[in-house]
Amino acid sequence: MQNDPYMLYMPEERQTSVVFASPHSGRCYEPAFLQKSILDAHLIRSSEDAFVDQLFNAAPLHGAPLLAAQMPRAYVDLNRGAEELDPALINGVRGGALNARVSSGLGVIPRVVAGARAIYNGKISLSEAEQRLTNIWFPYHKQLQALLNQSRETFGRAVLVDCHSMPHEAVRGVTRNGLRPEIVLGDRHGASASQEIVEHIAEVFEKAGFVVARNAPFAGAYITQHYGRPIRNQHVVQVEIDRSIYMNEAQIRPNNQFHDVRDRISQVVQQICQIDQGRDRLAAE
Repeated sequence: MQNDPYMLYMPEERQTSVVFASPHSGRCYEPAFLQKSILDAHLIRSSEDAFVDQLFNAAPLHGAPLLAAQMPRAYVDLNRGAEELDPALINGVRGGALNARVSSGLGVIPRVVAGARAIYNGKISLSEAEQRLTNIWFPYHKQLQALLNQSRETFGRAVLVDCHSMPHEAVRGVTRNGLRPEIVLGDRHGASASQEIVEHIAEVFEKAGFVVARNAPFAGAYITQHYGRPIRNQHVVQVEIDRSIYMNEAQIRPNNQFHDVRDRISQVVQQICQIDQGRDRLAAE
C-alpha cells in the first residue's frame, strides 16, 4: 500500500483523557482498488463518513489526539472485527455462523456499499483480504489502543469519542421531543461507557444547539463493543452526525452549513476535553 493506514494528529501536550477517532472518513482510493471495483469513483464513496475528520480537527488544540483513517471504509472497515470475513466475497473463507453485518455484506472487507450496491464482480482472494488487514486494520487498532493506554496511565482513565456520520434517512421516523435527532450517541445501552461520561457528552452537544438521541438507531458496533470497558476505566461513546446538516449527501460535498457545524462541533470538542476537570477537583478535596 502506498498510503499510510491513518493520520495521527497529536497535541503539543496531552491535557485530557479523551481520544477522538474517525475510522470511516478515509478517502484514499487507490487506482488499483477502483479498477477492481464495478462502481465508479463517486458511488464507491457512498459509505464514507465524509469530512468527519475535518469536523473534529480542533481536538489537538485542546490537548487531545485525533486518529483518522486514511484508507476508505469500502476497502477495509475498521469498525468491524478482523475475524468478520465474508465467505460470499473472500475465497477460502468457510461459511458458518455469521453475524448480521457480515451476512448483509458489511464485514471487515465489505462486499457492498450503501444501498447494498456490490463493490466487486466476483470474489477476492484470502491473501488479499489478509494483506489489507495486515497493512490497515492491525496498525490502526494498535495505535488506537496505545493512545487509550496512554490516557489511562496519565489520567487514570481513557475516554474514546468514536466519530461517525449517518445518512439523513437513517433517522427518518426517529424523534426526540418531536424533533429528528442530529446527533446519536451510542454506548451499547450503558455497556461501553459510564453514565456520567455519556451525560456530559450529550449535554455539551445539546448546549451547542444539536438535537441529541441515544442508542437509536445506532448503539455502537465493534469499536464500542471491543474497547468499551468501564470496569477497566476505558470508556467509549460513538457519535453519529446527520450528514445532511453539513454536507450535500448526493454530491458528497460540504454544504453552506459546513463551517457553522464545524465551529459548533469545535466548541463541543473543547468542552468534552474538559471532562476531567471535575475529577481533578474531587481528587484535590
